[in-house]
Amino acid sequence: MTLKAQLKWTDGMQFIARAGNGPAVVLDSSEGNSGPSPMEMVLIGVAGCSAIDVIMIMEKKRAQVTDFQVNITGERASEYPKRYTDIYIEFVLHGKGIKPKAVEQAIQLSETKYCGAMASLNADVKTAYRIVDE
Repeated sequence: MTLKAQLKWTDGMQFIARAGNGPAVVLDSSEGNSGPSPMEMVLIGVAGCSAIDVIMIMEKKRAQVTDFQVNITGERASEYPKRYTDIYIEFVLHGKGIKPKAVEQAIQLSETKYCGAMASLNADVKTAYRIVDE
């Protein structure tokens, strides 16, 4: 499968990005601050990829997830290319009777089998989760 994206420079360090025929996204440097930086988009991509996996797996397990959030933090090397060295992901699931074992399995499957964004990184990824029983 081939995916395509295009970036168009607008001004300063700001670019308009579009993947395929999808919606446009503004990328910028941290100084311009009109959109996420490319490295912030990497974190967003990993969080989104894993979030989709976890929710799909939890739905297959018939878990009653009523709300869901992913909090992600990345530590970058101080030397160029300043790659991510460590990433911490916290999954917060709200719902009734959500089983910790099911959440652990969903996260593990995302990490080891399904999340292509996570597999594409050369970083130590650690995860945790919280269940908010409602």
